[in-house]
Amino acid sequence: MSLEKKIMPAMKDAMKAKDQTRLAALRAVKSELLLAKTSGSDAELSDDEEIKLLQKLVKQRKDSARIFQEQGREDLAEPELAQAEVLSEFLPEQMGEDEIRTIVQQVITETGASSMKDMGKVMGRANQLMAGKAEGRIISTIVKEELNK
Repeated sequence: MSLEKKIMPAMKDAMKAKDQTRLAALRAVKSELLLAKTSGSDAELSDDEEIKLLQKLVKQRKDSARIFQEQGREDLAEPELAQAEVLSEFLPEQMGEDEIRTIVQQVITETGASSMKDMGKVMGRANQLMAGKAEGRIISTIVKEELNK
């Protein structure tokens, strides 16, 4: 089922429950979907594109929350984190660090990477394999650890 078809009933439920945080997060997704659809191409968004869009929205909210927390504004950080939590419900289940490390090690073996110079090759392939299932920042950290062994 497409993301849009999942979002609409969730929005209705949030309206009925008067859950403003959930509603704001879902409206943001709907807005981004509409923008993506009207940005030139007539084609429907693929599942991968929908996942990337959701990941972008989650990342934006987490980054905003982090900035607010650094400035001592917990009152502004909490709604951002709550919205990120709502959006995460629509993402595929995230991989654990051990699973990511295993895949990164396989990619390093496949590509024959031996130093940090090869990080681009490893990251490109690892991101392809784990698209939507792991954050790029976590993948990057593990790739650096593995290449520096």
